[in-house]
Amino acid sequence: MEIEGINIEWLGHATFKMNSDKIIYIDPYKIEEVSEADIILITHSHYDHCSPSDISKIIKKGTVLFITPDCQSKVSGFEDAELKLVEPGNEYEVDGIKIETIPAYNIKEERLRFHPQENDWVGYIITVNGKRIYIAGDTDFIPEMKNLQNIDIALLPIGGTYTMDIVEAAEAANAIKPKTVIPMHYNKIEGTEANPEEFKQKIDTDIKVEILG
Repeated sequence: MEIEGINIEWLGHATFKMNSDKIIYIDPYKIEEVSEADIILITHSHYDHCSPSDISKIIKKGTVLFITPDCQSKVSGFEDAELKLVEPGNEYEVDGIKIETIPAYNIKEERLRFHPQENDWVGYIITVNGKRIYIAGDTDFIPEMKNLQNIDIALLPIGGTYTMDIVEAAEAANAIKPKTVIPMHYNKIEGTEANPEEFKQKIDTDIKVEILG
């Protein structure tokens, strides 16, 4: 689907494919329809986000692969890729595409063991064709989100258990105020059951909600 002038496909769970001048994949997991990737963004080392078997389907010579340091052992076989180790608070550029790393972590007591802040896992803001796209990663509604500005598209988890639930994700969306919000990380693995229509109903009317599938 073309959103804000960028072709964005949700491939389930937290996996997205974006196609502008470059093909960008985020957290490829259990993907079937594949293209050779120019850029792959991995948010953290959990099996459903850093999946070597899925990365192998789309990687090519020269693919730029962004990973957190704890993913290194998983991707050690991809010698033809250009590897970039990331931590929160950095900026990168690949062929005119700006990539910023944003913290992603849990603050709810019952979730702290899943995504501790000290792990330095990330979300991303990528700027493609002048549009700023926020990929939240596995996170709660964290204070850093309130400082995000000029977000055109926000990809937010809504599945609960491991990340924000519908209510928290709606609060995050309404605080970030993107032009468009896309729910993700739901109905794929156990514990992430959620109805995106309920999420849509909680979003401010000046924010467009796109439910992809």
